Amino acid sequence: MGNARYEAGLALRRSVLGDEYVNRSLENATPFTKPFQDLVTEYCWGEVWTREGLDRRTRSIINLAMLTALNRPHEIATHVRGALNNGLSEAEICEILLQTAIYCGVPAALDSFRIAQTVISDSKEKAGK
Repeated sequence: MGNARYEAGLALRRSVLGDEYVNRSLENATPFTKPFQDLVTEYCWGEVWTREGLDRRTRSIINLAMLTALNRPHEIATHVRGALNNGLSEAEICEILLQTAIYCGVPAALDSFRIAQTVISDSKEKAGK
């Protein structure tokens, strides 16, 4: 795209989600889905995530809660990885999901716990822990 907001969004998206994930998303974009990738990169990441009003940890906490409430399992996995990259601990992620169980429902939180456990285990395995 080449504009400053897109470039800032791309850099932040890579920092939170990792180069591998972002590269795959962009490389797999088709002429039909590329406009959506551009929109997400420029506005979600470049306009909102780069704002100074909340830090990355807080944004990750909010995303985990919202995505659980919306029952979006694919996005939960992505944002658990992002939350770990943003410095959230396994214990903090657990607390967030416990909180969502009360306010969003146990079935939605159960799905998020299952997904988060897989992502956390994979992350530990990659780190050699």
